[in-house]
Amino acid sequence: MNIVVLDRNTVTNGDILLGKLDTLGNVKYYGLLTKPEIIAAACDAEAIICNKAIINREAVEACSKLRYIGLFATGYNNINLQACSEHGIMVANAPNYSTNSVAQQTFALILQLATHICEYNTSVHDGDWVKSKQFSYFPFPIHEINGKTLGIYGFGNIGKAVANIADAFGMKVLISTRTKPENCKYEFVGREELFLRSDYLTIHSPLTPETKEMVNSKTIGLMKKTAFLINTSRGGVINEGDLADALNNNRIAGVGLDVLTVEPMVERNPLLTAKNCVITPHIAWASYEARTRLITLVADNLRAFQNGQPQNIVNV
Repeated sequence: MNIVVLDRNTVTNGDILLGKLDTLGNVKYYGLLTKPEIIAAACDAEAIICNKAIINREAVEACSKLRYIGLFATGYNNINLQACSEHGIMVANAPNYSTNSVAQQTFALILQLATHICEYNTSVHDGDWVKSKQFSYFPFPIHEINGKTLGIYGFGNIGKAVANIADAFGMKVLISTRTKPENCKYEFVGREELFLRSDYLTIHSPLTPETKEMVNSKTIGLMKKTAFLINTSRGGVINEGDLADALNNNRIAGVGLDVLTVEPMVERNPLLTAKNCVITPHIAWASYEARTRLITLVADNLRAFQNGQPQNIVNV
């Protein structure tokens, strides 16, 4: 089988090898391709493996031998599923590989917002502690998260993992989802009440018409001025202009973001200069362990397809 990997650099910087794919066919690797380069690279492929490469209708129709697309990702907004289905191409995603990694990053952001570790580290390395006349100083606010209310929007595997960590910190957990889960030990509330009551509100839902820009001036207006927002799901769930305006006018205390509407971040994004805004470059999924699991899962998906037992197919 002729296999083309379109964007290897998005899953490894050399620390993880992709050799498991080499056992499945003749593999060509590309680090990163522009949109025009994708068709030229994949035109003879029977299988494409990619992360964020755009496979639109034009690309699907140009790749006449293509039978399978395997994703280095859970989401598949970059693939034209309808075109793939029309041409008999199966698309497989990679679910659940990053649950622990994303939950960990969620709390890394929560703890940064609560304790300002980065600011204190910068202060020390700038020489402020050396110059200090006392053993301790605390110009940046420090708060305990024990006893605080954590609102979780979306209660899939990641939301559940976040709730488990919150339990260990002694937080009160509220959850809100489209459908109330059965046998859930946490208090279930509507979306509006979640915004109203949360001290920390974290989003763990896919981007759908229902969740698109669910964080906007109206819903932010429901939040406590002392509340923090965390998003490690999809950038499009937030109206970034409204959020930047709220931060700059002290309507909420701060945010921790790992995802944006347009990635890489564009210079004109208002959040780049917003107050109390912590941003990481879409790395919540990318722990070494998670990426190792991802490579194994992607290889397993392709092997299952080759053996006539496809798994994790998203366009059937």
